[in-house]
Amino acid sequence: MRKLRVAVVAPSLGILGGQAVQADRLIRAWKTDPDVEAWLVPVNPLPARLFRWATRVKYLRTVATELTYGPELVRELARADIVHVFSASYTSFLLAPLPAIAVARALRRPVVLNYRSGQAADHLSRSAIARAVLRHVEQNIVPSRYLVEVFDGFGIDAAVIPNIVDLDRFAFRHREPLRPRLVSTRNFQALYNVPCTLRAFRIVQDRWPDAELTLVGGGSEERALRGLADQLRLRHVTFAGPIHPDAVADYYRANDVYVQSPNIDNMPTSVLEAFASGLPVVSTEAGGVPAILADGVHGLLAPLDDHQQIAAHVLRLLDDSALAKRLVSAAFSVCQRCTWPVVREQWLQVYRRVLHTSPAGLPLAAVDGRGGRFEP
Repeated sequence: MRKLRVAVVAPSLGILGGQAVQADRLIRAWKTDPDVEAWLVPVNPLPARLFRWATRVKYLRTVATELTYGPELVRELARADIVHVFSASYTSFLLAPLPAIAVARALRRPVVLNYRSGQAADHLSRSAIARAVLRHVEQNIVPSRYLVEVFDGFGIDAAVIPNIVDLDRFAFRHREPLRPRLVSTRNFQALYNVPCTLRAFRIVQDRWPDAELTLVGGGSEERALRGLADQLRLRHVTFAGPIHPDAVADYYRANDVYVQSPNIDNMPTSVLEAFASGLPVVSTEAGGVPAILADGVHGLLAPLDDHQQIAAHVLRLLDDSALAKRLVSAAFSVCQRCTWPVVREQWLQVYRRVLHTSPAGLPLAAVDGRGGRFEP
């Protein structure tokens, strides 16, 4: 009995973000598995050396990447039993998931679409192409019930498999008392509204002059954020830059409160990592965040773009160690549903379920690239 072969189409860690991190964790977890052989088909492949200069030019980069991506899809998906496609929204959907699904269809390989964007409602309302594609893949998987509800509003079925969190890497511990050391690990993009975090920190630092804030991430808004920190006359703010996922646990370990203030979100891996590390979490109630963080149970939630309430929640935690301890204990229990042994069984069930029928309605064994039959 051979292993089930799964081609995972997703960004590589060359694009640091939630999709790349979760795809990397999934492939690593399958690495020594007795039932599944999984490998990455990057949506951001490096072009041949002769054309790499084009990756330094904005629009030519897209052309060079797509010209490399297409042939790799054909080659890599041909040897797969199932195509597992990670998906974001808008233009990214057209450039990465859509070609992968088209190639999988041409090769008669079943598709599991792993949609992960907190912008799903707007994306699907605008894109008839996306709605049609999502209705015709073998299985849509999303990381939170928030997206199940969004999909249902468009008549699209989806099931939940949560993000993976490694409890060995993110060591849990209680912090008594909490120190005013805050950390955020969201990239510097408009949808994550890091300026709100900086404004909240101004209020916290007025009360706790030695308070510290570490911002882990990068992005197009970094210069503006640095300017805002200067304008607010903040002290002890560290811009740590983009950090490899293997190193991010050190930043949770060194700090005491996790803060984020997105306007749009889904099921942020960062919140699960904070849960696993024993940090109380303060967040805005964006998108799918309330699906994993009940206010007053697993952390504290504030309205969107409300820096005053974010600050009030942080100050409340610093003043009430019993509350912080209760929240982090409840939050850690959420992580138990996101460990690999639990998530593995859910993915394996999905793979086996979609395996039996190809996109053309034929038994997969009839279109197996090696002419053999897969025995689940």
